[in-house]
Amino acid sequence: MNGWPELDRFLRTDPRDAGCDKAMELLHIYAEIAVADPRGAEQRHPEVAAHLRACGPCAEDLEGLLAAIRADFTE
Repeated sequence: MNGWPELDRFLRTDPRDAGCDKAMELLHIYAEIAVADPRGAEQRHPEVAAHLRACGPCAEDLEGLLAAIRADFTE
């Protein structure tokens, strides 16, 4: 660590990381799969899983989608 957290985070970025744009494009699909099988979502879309591990805002969006989907199942 060099005291530059942004640079350190960038240097540790998973090369499979899809980036925000691609993750947002696939997030609804990823969420639907994740409700039934979280490991299946990671296996089917490893680039999205890698991004969600690195990007807090996108991970929060996923949590919101998962909550909405689960709420639909309980109604």
